[in-house]
This record gives sequence, C-alpha cells and structure tokens, in this order.
Amino acid sequence: MLKIRKSQDRGHADHGWLKSYHSFSFANYYDPAHMGWGKLRVINEDRIAPGAGFGAHGHRDMEIISYVLSGELAHKDSMGNVQGIQPGEVQRMSAGRGVMHSEFNHAPGQTTHFLQIWIEPNERGIAPGYEQKRFDDAGKRGQLRLVASPDGAQGSVTIHADAALYAGLFDGAESARLVLDPARKAYVHLVRGALQVNGQALSAGDAALLADEAELRLSHGEAAEVLVFDLAP
Repeated sequence: MLKIRKSQDRGHADHGWLKSYHSFSFANYYDPAHMGWGKLRVINEDRIAPGAGFGAHGHRDMEIISYVLSGELAHKDSMGNVQGIQPGEVQRMSAGRGVMHSEFNHAPGQTTHFLQIWIEPNERGIAPGYEQKRFDDAGKRGQLRLVASPDGAQGSVTIHADAALYAGLFDGAESARLVLDPARKAYVHLVRGALQVNGQALSAGDAALLADEAELRLSHGEAAEVLVFDLAP
C-alpha cells in the first residue's frame, strides 16, 4: 500500500513570526485520520521570522530531531547545550524524563526554515540527551544517507526509538532503492523539488505513506531533497 498526501492537505498555522505546516495533528490542528504513522508523531515545517523564536518550553518522553533547510536555528536547553544548527546538520534531543529548551532565529533579515520531527521512544523516563552532527551534501547525492538510527550506525545520530531516518538529494538520472520489511512502515517526506516514489510523483511538501511494501524506489528527481523514515508499526 502506498498513499500520497499532498502538501496542501497538511494543517497550517500562521502566527506572523511563525508560519508552520503540520503533517500530523499538532496544537490547534486536529485530524483523527492523521495522528502519526507508526512511531512517527510530528513533522512540522516551520519558518521563523528574523529576531523571533520559541521561548523556553518543556518536552518529555520523545525523540526530537531538527533538520535545518536554510538560515540558522539557535538552540539552548536545560542540559547546558547552547548550539547553532545550520543547513546540513541534524540535531537529536532525547527529552526523556524532562527537558527545557528554546529555539530562536537571531539572524537579521533571514528566515530560518527547518523541520521539527518527533518520534516515540522505546522507553520512557530515560535521561535527557543531546547530539548534533553534520552530513555533507556529497554523502547524500544520488543516494540515501542514514542520518539517525537506534545504534548510531554509519556515523548517524543515535535515537532511542525503533526507527531509522535517511536523507537524500536527487536530480536527473540519479536514483536509489531501499529494501523494506513489509511488516514495518515507511514514510517519505519530500522537502523540496520533485521526485517519483515507486513511480508516483511527489512535489515539495508532499508525502508518501507505505505499508506492506518490500521496496522503496526513488527516481526522476528535480532538485529534490527527501527524508525517508523506516518505522516500527
């Protein structure tokens, strides 16, 4: 089964300083048909205006991944981490038994565009944790680069969840295949550009939800950047 969810069907919120698209139910957007997919619970595509951001707020028992597309995201948390997250970097924060953090765009005249992703953890009440790594475009060009996994394989960030996250860049004749376990689920989020997923066309912001599939095929990219999730059901 492969189902396409179009970008315009996502939830949308415009707070002036923040413009956000919600792939799954979040905050004031509620759709019982889109509460998550497997262990994946949130993909928010956020644009933060210059000088604005999220003040200190708390999370618990969630694996949170930030994937910056343009601009810079300034992160500060109760674990003592003060970091700037730039395009090409992946940040993982394990909220565990509780963490406070803030996220701001301090750059004048530049919007910060990023994805915030939440994945359910395997275990609740763990110690909070933080990790941040850079993944160069060359490693994602024409292939799926593992950027998050339960065991930190291939230099990926380590998440405490039964899930794997891949990132790829595709253009022209570039293509990739990923073997899937039909008993699991997969989710493809097209960050930008255009791409075919198992022969189905996606445009920026579109997603493909897969279940009972043995293979994922990516092809016919046009300046495409894509995230692929392999998820426990």
